[in-house]
Amino acid sequence: MSTNEQALLDKTWFYRFRLPSGRVTPTYDDGALDAIHDTRRAMLHDIVRARFGDSLAGRKAIDIACHQGWFSTQLLEWGADAVLAVDARAEHIADVELVRSALDLSKLQTLRSDVHALDTTGLGQFDLVLMLGLIYHLENPIGALRQARALTRHLCVVETQVVPGMSGMVDYGSYRFVRPLKGSFGIIDETDDTHGPEASTTGICLVPSLEALFWILRKVGFSRVELVSPPADAYEQLAHGKRVMVAAYVD
Repeated sequence: MSTNEQALLDKTWFYRFRLPSGRVTPTYDDGALDAIHDTRRAMLHDIVRARFGDSLAGRKAIDIACHQGWFSTQLLEWGADAVLAVDARAEHIADVELVRSALDLSKLQTLRSDVHALDTTGLGQFDLVLMLGLIYHLENPIGALRQARALTRHLCVVETQVVPGMSGMVDYGSYRFVRPLKGSFGIIDETDDTHGPEASTTGICLVPSLEALFWILRKVGFSRVELVSPPADAYEQLAHGKRVMVAAYVD
């Protein structure tokens, strides 16, 4: 067993990584969170296969807010030529680099950056953009989705918590002038949790309704937006629509 592999086994992880020796990394609460990752992986695999076929060979991807890089490694397993794993937290980038060394993933690169600071011109476009578990931790989710659109050549996959929607007409300056609501946002307070590895870096979080998410994705330039269906054995939040995965297409 390599030194890097032992280093992974000595740490408790958010995700269950399978190592070259066949062993798997220990995860939080003795695997209590594994079900949500398995559901997200299954949903992502369905939409990636539907768009790109059985292999991502010849494709490059970016995983924005990659956390410890588990989904980045899945893309490489599915044949991606190159994956750029991006995260704002230095400790997450260090974890990804440890995983890269232990699993010998030469096609996995890392970049420490906040989503809003990404140089979309310099990075260019990617066939596949992942934005999983991010926008509901942001105070500017619309700006983040604009960044995602700028980086997307074909497909962007967004996974997020959603809040109940509001609909109807609102007075907009006068009772004689009204406009329709296109969705809504809920405000979540994470200001006491910014030190946490799975929380916001700023603490103020705007969480969209599903209607708002669809409308915004179209307005920032995606030509088509679809809700990804969860599997029959899905994690409860995804099964009941409290979290959603959405596929946004450029072509």
